[in-house]
Amino acid sequence: MLGWLGLTFGVAFGSAIIPLISIEVFVIGLVTQQPHISWWWIGLAVAVGQVLGKMFYFLAARGSLRLPAFMHRKPKEKRPSPRREKWKARLDSIRDRCHRHPHWMFGTHAVSSVVGLPPFMFTTVLAGLAGMSSWLFITTGMVGRFARFSVLAASPGLMAGWLLH
Repeated sequence: MLGWLGLTFGVAFGSAIIPLISIEVFVIGLVTQQPHISWWWIGLAVAVGQVLGKMFYFLAARGSLRLPAFMHRKPKEKRPSPRREKWKARLDSIRDRCHRHPHWMFGTHAVSSVVGLPPFMFTTVLAGLAGMSSWLFITTGMVGRFARFSVLAASPGLMAGWLLH
């Protein structure tokens, strides 16, 4: 069981960094093939893996983590294009709003960690840009992700129980 939970943690961590990996599909496959593993442990392994993986994005957006040189854009032109200026203005506007209303970021991040809308990746980066505290980010992410993936891990057993009775 410990091996499966370690693998679950690893896939969750990887899916937090590379969004093309679907942790939802992995969890459903795991609980259908390994029904003896408690939904509680699966939810915990996924929550820890997801939040630790998203910490890279959060810290980079907050400016606490220096990205490697290959991830930085090389300046192409001396004067920014009007389109780039427009996007920069939008981002600055969003950042300012988040700083003026920090409780919005808490609520948005908490809902996103459970429901997935707005996307958890988006709210992770936005939380970093808004300057959300690391403690609050980790707490809301862990609670929300645990709730989401515990319910997901328990759902095949619940459905089987309803259909067989």
